[in-house]
Amino acid sequence: MKKGAHLYLHYHKNIRDKIIKRILVVEDNETNMYLISFILRKNRYEVIEARNGEKGVETAMREKPDLIIMDIQLPGISGLEATKLIRESEINNDISIIALTSYAMVGDREKALNAGCTGYIEKPIDPETFMAEIEKYL
Repeated sequence: MKKGAHLYLHYHKNIRDKIIKRILVVEDNETNMYLISFILRKNRYEVIEARNGEKGVETAMREKPDLIIMDIQLPGISGLEATKLIRESEINNDISIIALTSYAMVGDREKALNAGCTGYIEKPIDPETFMAEIEKYL
């Protein structure tokens, strides 16, 4: 391989490795939004915020993020309803959606997965393990 070709490939591999992933966080609780956003930004992700289910659906359609973290208990439409709307849209299964809930009852995981969520995380989130859980879906 010529030296110029090698440098070109090396440069583009480094650029590709530095592409920032965009994560939509749909969360109505300010403290939770702050914590989740802080952890994601600290780990070099771009965070897009929505405070209710309607805005979450609207933002997902417009922004087409790499991942959505969806609170289940939201004002207006629930996170499960918002997930169903996203799954019925043109972006359908192109984006992983992680359910986030503090109401971890028997059957909640199954409800979230049946609504179209890709994964499920219980609150309170553990800052030590949160990124490892999220990165499974990116």
